Amino acid sequence: MTPAVEIVEHAPASSHALPDAVGRALAVGGIIDASPDPYAPGRWLLRAGSKVGVIAITVPGSGAGEAVTVRITPKVPIARLFFLLGYSLDPRRAWRDGQVNVAEHRDLLPALAHAVERQIDRALGQGLLQGYRPTEETALVVRGRIREADQIRHRFGATLPVEVIYDEFTTDIAENRILRTAVERLLRLPGVPNDVRRRLLHQQARLADATPLVPGRPVPVWHPSRLNARYHHALHLARAVLDGVSADHSPGGLRIDGFLFDMNKLFEDFVTVALQEALRGTGLTGRLQDAHHLDEATAIRMKPDFVLYGPELTPLAVADAKYKAEKRDGFPDADLYQMLAYCTALGLREGHLVYAKGNAPHTTHRVRHAGIVIHQHALDLDQAPAGLLHNITALCRQMCVGLPV
Repeated sequence: MTPAVEIVEHAPASSHALPDAVGRALAVGGIIDASPDPYAPGRWLLRAGSKVGVIAITVPGSGAGEAVTVRITPKVPIARLFFLLGYSLDPRRAWRDGQVNVAEHRDLLPALAHAVERQIDRALGQGLLQGYRPTEETALVVRGRIREADQIRHRFGATLPVEVIYDEFTTDIAENRILRTAVERLLRLPGVPNDVRRRLLHQQARLADATPLVPGRPVPVWHPSRLNARYHHALHLARAVLDGVSADHSPGGLRIDGFLFDMNKLFEDFVTVALQEALRGTGLTGRLQDAHHLDEATAIRMKPDFVLYGPELTPLAVADAKYKAEKRDGFPDADLYQMLAYCTALGLREGHLVYAKGNAPHTTHRVRHAGIVIHQHALDLDQAPAGLLHNITALCRQMCVGLPV
C-alpha cells in the first residue's frame, strides 16, 4: 500500500516516518514546512500552512507506482469550503451547502473530483454544447475570408491553395476544452476514489472531440449566456481545478504530483467579492486588488484587497483579508503596520482587517498622533452561509458609516 501522511492546515508540527529523500523534497519544495526530527532518526517534523489538498512523492527504486502521499486537510468543513469557492467564483449563483454534492468525502480532492464529475454529467445531459470557433486552414476552395497577408507570405501570388479563415460550428469550443482538461488533470492526481475515477473516464470519452488545453498557456475565455447556462456550475468547478496550485515537478530524481488549494486566496476572494456584492444599489464602488503607491515618487507599490470608492472614485474605505494569520495571543502587529500604510497613502481615517475567526475577538486600535482607527474583525467560518453573508453585510455597513450612501 502507498504510505500516507495526514496533517491539518495550520496545526502544530507533527513527527512522521519518511525517507530522507522525501523529507528533503518537501522542505525544498516549500509546499509545507519540513525539517528532520532532532529526537528521532528517520522521522521528519511536518507543518502545513494555508495550502490544503494532496501531494504524492514517487520514490526512485521503490517499486512501480509506489509513492508517499501527504494529505493536508482543511479546518473548514468541506461543504463550507465549496460555498466559499462557489461564492467567490459566481456570487449571484453561489453554491449553498449541499448544492454542489460532495457525497460522503471528507478529504478535499475526492470531494472535488466527485463534485466535478457530477456537474459535468449534468452539463452534458443534453449532449455536448456546440458553437462557432474561428478556424484557419489551407484549402483548395475559398471558404469564409482569405487571409491576404498569409496568402502573399506563403503562396507568393499563387492562386491555389488558399489561406482562409472561417467560423466552424463544432463541439471543439472553449467550454468543452476546459471541461476535458479539468477531467484529465483530476485523472492524473493521486487519491481520486476508484468509482469516481471510472465516471471521470466516462466523461473524458464524452469530451473526446474537444482539444485539451496546452499546459502553461492561458485558459480560453468563455462568456455566460442562455445557451451555455447548463454548463455554468461545471465550468466554475473546472476552472477551480485548473487554477489550483499545482505541485508537479521532479526535484532530485523524485516526482511530485499534487493539487493544492490556497486557503489564504480562497478566504481573500470570498471576503472581497462578498463586500463588493453588499455594495449593490448603494451608488458606491468596490474594487479588488487596486494598485496604489505609498510614496510620491511612485516607487513603492501596494495593492489592498478591497478599496471602497465614492462617485468620483475618491477612496472612502479600505479592507484587507487575512486567513488564519493571527498569533496564539492575538492578531499580528505586522498587519496593523500594513493597514496603517494603506490608510496613510489613501488619506483615510479608518481601515479594516478581516480575519478568519480564531483566538482573538473583534478589536479596535486608535493610532497615536495620526487620528487613524484600525478595526480588526473576526469572521466565523463555522457558521452557515446565511450567517457569513450577514456578517459581511454588517461589515460593509460599518465601512459606509458617515458616507454618502
